[in-house]
Amino acid sequence: MDNQNFLSPWIKRFLLEYLINVKNLSRNTQQSYRDTFRLYLPEAAKKNKKSIDQLTLEDISPEGVKEFLLNIESKRQCSLATRNQRLAAIHAFTQFVGLNSPEHVEWCRQIRAIPIKKGQKSLITYLEKNEMDALLNSPDRSTDQGRRDYALLLFLYNTGTRADEAAQLTIGDLEIASNAKKGFSVALIKGKGNKLRRCPLWPDTAKELTSLINGREQREHVFLNRCKEPITRFGIHTLVKRHVKKLIAEFPSLKKKRVSPHTIRHTTATHLLHSGVDINTIRAWLGHVSINTTNIYVEVDLEMKAKALACCEVVGKKAKKHWRDDKNLMSFLGSL
Repeated sequence: MDNQNFLSPWIKRFLLEYLINVKNLSRNTQQSYRDTFRLYLPEAAKKNKKSIDQLTLEDISPEGVKEFLLNIESKRQCSLATRNQRLAAIHAFTQFVGLNSPEHVEWCRQIRAIPIKKGQKSLITYLEKNEMDALLNSPDRSTDQGRRDYALLLFLYNTGTRADEAAQLTIGDLEIASNAKKGFSVALIKGKGNKLRRCPLWPDTAKELTSLINGREQREHVFLNRCKEPITRFGIHTLVKRHVKKLIAEFPSLKKKRVSPHTIRHTTATHLLHSGVDINTIRAWLGHVSINTTNIYVEVDLEMKAKALACCEVVGKKAKKHWRDDKNLMSFLGSL
């Protein structure tokens, strides 16, 4: 059989050459695409009664991909977003093959004809100001871990960064002003697609970070775990959930909210909007490419909707008074 038909060389080129050298996708995206094939290839091998290394491109059929996607939703109980994410990876792979192997263009077309499934778009979750303040006050700052937790939560709220962006922040990415009155401190954030953005820091955030990084090397990560290793995005998720759990008794409203580091990101954007910051500044603050992504915060902001509604409130008609009943007018006329 022609090696051009074997699946393994194509996957190797796709993951190690195309995604990295051509597309320059982030490490997280590379891993997401890799994990798609880790899940799908064993199913394809079982369905075609072959070992994985003997699979060909034709063994990846539209029917097989549809069955794989159905299993993701039904057996693995994954969300619609995860299902679509796996399909996007397969679409990208088949497009890569079609671009480099014209004889497989029809095969590519059939796979890419499998549609992204639309679902109901849920509203974003954010914390009210009192809930966010309580979350910031939750860590015990008399301990090293508590001070680390507070600095991390404050940094997330200040910058609106994603968990992964905070996890990969290094000391060299921070520019701490020596005098807060003469200048402001800045953090260099590495976002999705290796896009960079600079975010100003509050004096309190700069103070906490300064204490956290004191005496350490520039190449080290800012936030470390208990073992003094760089904290992961999963570690940040666990940290946030641990402190939210402590607040449930005082704030029962948190039971209805799935609070995560991304919830704090939504909170930052919504609170900036409340403060009168224009939507385009918030877009740059969060690192969104399109303003349409940022517009979701306008849609969920009930306070701004209520103010807009008040501006067009229908006021009952006032009864018109006859000029003869206006005592001031009659007095004025009588004085002439």
